[in-house]
Amino acid sequence: MAMGEGSGPDLAGRTPPRVRPPSIGEWLPLSASLYPSQRCFVDDGLHRTLTFLEVNGRVNRLANALQGEGMAAPDRVAILAVDSHCYMETLLASMKLGTTYVPLNYRLAPSEIGVLLEESGATWLFVSEQYEALASDLLQSLAHLERVVVYGQSHAGHVAYEALLAGSHEAEPVRERELGDEDLLGLAFTSGTTGRPKGVLQSHRMMKMMVTNGMVHLTTTADEFRYSAAPMFHIGGMAMAMHGVALGFPNLLMPQFDPAPVLRWLQSGEITSVFLVPTMINRLLAVPDVERHDYSSLKSIVYGGGPITPMLLRRALDVFNCDFIQTFAAGTEAGGQTVLTAEDHRRALSGEPHLLASIGRPAFGVALRLVDEDVDDVEPGQVGEIATRSDTVMSGYLGQPEESAEALRGGWFRAGDMAWADERGYLYLAGRKNDMIIRGGENVYPIEIETVLADFPGVNEVAVIGLEDTEWGESVCAVITMDEGCERPPDEELRRHCRLRLAAYKVPTRFEFRPQLPVNASGKILRTELRRTIG
Repeated sequence: MAMGEGSGPDLAGRTPPRVRPPSIGEWLPLSASLYPSQRCFVDDGLHRTLTFLEVNGRVNRLANALQGEGMAAPDRVAILAVDSHCYMETLLASMKLGTTYVPLNYRLAPSEIGVLLEESGATWLFVSEQYEALASDLLQSLAHLERVVVYGQSHAGHVAYEALLAGSHEAEPVRERELGDEDLLGLAFTSGTTGRPKGVLQSHRMMKMMVTNGMVHLTTTADEFRYSAAPMFHIGGMAMAMHGVALGFPNLLMPQFDPAPVLRWLQSGEITSVFLVPTMINRLLAVPDVERHDYSSLKSIVYGGGPITPMLLRRALDVFNCDFIQTFAAGTEAGGQTVLTAEDHRRALSGEPHLLASIGRPAFGVALRLVDEDVDDVEPGQVGEIATRSDTVMSGYLGQPEESAEALRGGWFRAGDMAWADERGYLYLAGRKNDMIIRGGENVYPIEIETVLADFPGVNEVAVIGLEDTEWGESVCAVITMDEGCERPPDEELRRHCRLRLAAYKVPTRFEFRPQLPVNASGKILRTELRRTIG
């Protein structure tokens, strides 16, 4: 081959054609051609199992139906539903067409859903049956909303999902143009744990890298059968399901997380891997006799979405006896920032227990720094804000150029997560920037206190918040739930326990006890709600 051939312009000044990799929308038909009879989705809620060939045909029917109604990029399709194969088919059809999906959190109040739907500009809304009445109201109040489609039977004259598919055809849809990595894939809204939700612009590039990242760090074999408890309206839930779509293995779909049926599946001998947030792991371990069952088919538990205490992790390791992998991310805005690998967990159990308190090291393809307010590196061992550069980062916030520029200042994304790193690069969370408590000029990070209190006998869950204090600016308050049957311990015993491991200014001055802590649909504790109700 002559020098320069195949790279850059040739001697005549012509640029050779670029090889285009498959788009995300092509992942499903590729798997359908390779594994036509393999299970794709096992839908526990709708009691239905579909092969890759069947799913691809149904997705094509939906895409062609939408296209026949004039839907194309950059139109937006909203979804207000619990998880199901219909939900996944809608996402996959949107990926094929190049439209933008808008997954909505069904746990929000109707007025909140209306605001997000209005901001999204979506013209079609797909809903589970239980949300049809709300969808009817939204159709009347939102001028841009044109059509409601119901997963199941419509009781208000809307289009039924199966009827929409039945009137269409299974040929692969043809788009007007090819899709690029920076094209908009999804418009998702932040969980709102620190204020009003923001619309996050998620690109094809972002999802591609999240799936690639998962393939690198999650051990995958030919006999995989996975379940992700993260809801589909969260990009983590979508990305976990897309692993199976891309690699040709089945996903278990359940409407919502429920400990009893999840445990039945984990004990079935079929499930090989599961994704859970720590609050879900805690709920599974609270089921009576959980430790008496066989989980030998389970190869790994991937966890993330919030901090886990070493005590909870040790018990989970004892009960499920499989590999554990922790993923840490900024959720909606940046997936897969750090990983505590299965090997790291094994090292922790073999003499390095401090690693169980870590969120790991930077994930594949992620550049990571700890920075101060000016986005300058902090000194080694000091707490700083996590800043990353990677393809898993969002493109910005919808209609908020100033907030986008601030979050992506200098090309580094920051979401307010605070951490410090040890000499080997393992990171340890200190909490959210907005959750940091400033008591008498001293910075107090909630996670440090929560970890200590979680070791107190009988403590089930704990969240530490700051309350206004006329003398100190803020005071430290610990909100605790106890294990079933355990009495509330005296405050002074809890303080004495804290004083053994914490500086005096970090010891809570107030303890509140609740039967449960408020969480969002992703399992994250709603500290704003605690501050509102306790303060």
